[in-house]
Amino acid sequence: MKPKQDGDLLEEDSPQENGVHTNQYSSISPPASPVAQDEPFSTYFEERVPIPDSENQLFSFRKLWAFTGPGFLMSIAYLDPGNIESDLQSGAAAGFKLLWVLLVSTIIGLLLQRLAARLGVVTGMHLAEVCNRQYSTVPRIILWLMVELAIIGSDMQEVIGCAIALNLLSVGRIPLWGGVLITITDTFVFLFLDKYGLRKLEAFFGFLITIMALSFGYEYVLVKPDQGELLKGMFVPYCAGCGPVQLEQAVGIVGAVIMPHNIYLHSALVKSREVDRKNKKEVKEANKYFFIESAIALFVSFLINVFVVAVFAQAFYSKSNMDVNAMCNKTGSPHTDLFPLNNNTLEVDIYKGGIVLGCFFGPAALYIWAIGILAAGQSSTMTGTYSGQFVMEGFLNLRWSRFARVLLTRSIAITPTLLVAIFQDVHHLTGMNDFLNVLQSLQLPFALIPILTFTSLKSIMNDFANGLGWKISGGILILGVCAINIYFVIVYVTALNSVVLYVLAALLSVAYLAFVAYLAWHCLVALGVSCLDCCSRMQLGVSRHTDMYLLNDMDSNALVDR
Repeated sequence: MKPKQDGDLLEEDSPQENGVHTNQYSSISPPASPVAQDEPFSTYFEERVPIPDSENQLFSFRKLWAFTGPGFLMSIAYLDPGNIESDLQSGAAAGFKLLWVLLVSTIIGLLLQRLAARLGVVTGMHLAEVCNRQYSTVPRIILWLMVELAIIGSDMQEVIGCAIALNLLSVGRIPLWGGVLITITDTFVFLFLDKYGLRKLEAFFGFLITIMALSFGYEYVLVKPDQGELLKGMFVPYCAGCGPVQLEQAVGIVGAVIMPHNIYLHSALVKSREVDRKNKKEVKEANKYFFIESAIALFVSFLINVFVVAVFAQAFYSKSNMDVNAMCNKTGSPHTDLFPLNNNTLEVDIYKGGIVLGCFFGPAALYIWAIGILAAGQSSTMTGTYSGQFVMEGFLNLRWSRFARVLLTRSIAITPTLLVAIFQDVHHLTGMNDFLNVLQSLQLPFALIPILTFTSLKSIMNDFANGLGWKISGGILILGVCAINIYFVIVYVTALNSVVLYVLAALLSVAYLAFVAYLAWHCLVALGVSCLDCCSRMQLGVSRHTDMYLLNDMDSNALVDR
């Protein structure tokens, strides 16, 4: 299909195009007129992996292998230290009873990741790039800032996780701030690995996932969880005898699993495969294999999360601080003071979790736990940096060198993390992790609403736009996830017991909800709620009917023939 010329774009103001009603949102353009770039826009992944040919095969393992990589890099966000901490806390507080929440959250995550992958495959642009070209200036800047906050919060948890692991492995000799400084060196690991090709980089991430599987799998075999209780907790959606504590843990699981920056990341990673976007058959095939690969990757991440939940559910559910203190005294642990002499229910984080495992199952359990946490933190902080790359490139259209971009995005996250590490004791990080979980929960609408909006627009997705079923189910899923996370935030804020913080939270909530309502309004228009399309004939500071031109302008292979 030949791209329209500028004159054609400005002349078409009719709400009818080829007999199909179009609304103002489906034809919104970027704030700047599309012009030819002096040099092609490049993402961090400049290398494209070729896809082998296969004649009329319904399924090809060779093709699946060629498409394998992006989904596993994406799945690492489901295994970051924040997720591991949520897993062990739910196991210690609720036993096996919340495993079904983890299962449902992972399935919802898979469906959302499918939307992200489809956007990248069909358009040849990732979510940040599409947002940059579809939202006007002020909403675009606010959206960028919100996503950056989510990335910073996630990266802080990941770097702190690495630092805690190094502290455990060194028997306290490496302080928290020292571990953060060591973790900064992964910037150079990026640049080093990238020189050897994309497939080798993906293999390295696969190696880190394997370390996590072996480490947490070892703990699972060592503890020998009750398999009947495990299966019951996984497939029976009920929590007998659960109260507010267990409810908060359930909400925390959803917030930890579904992360906003991961949607942006996945939509960019799929661009690393060589797909002819003018060929509808190839695009359809790429969507199929990316979905299969994502399902396999998230299944692996789900198993690793189950290992952690089951270990703490079997060994430490209903244990009190006094029980753990007595066992640590018996085994001569130097960390007995972490557990006061009272009958309060045991509360653990990734640091205390390793200590408790060491007290009950020996030093090997502690060190293997720390190795798993180190792998989780290192891999997730690397993918977090990639997320920062794509978000900054997409929203700001940066033309910097790779080194400068990596250095900037790492600095943004490392600086506050280093300050926390210097002034915060390694024994008392749970409060910070709770705050960071709340911060990321607040940012979820800024990834989920745009991805549903853009994948529902035929002007962007053509024949691959969401059907009615996906629009309804996607809307319900996103509404449910956002509602759960808002509840999580409310519980956190009300527990602060400060009038000043209540007033501040109320003021911020007004601005926050207003922006979410703005995004939701555009999303509903894109989903076909025409009664809300009150501005279809207003310019809103932009030109009309430019989507197809933009997609061709950005990527010559981005347009799928109708």
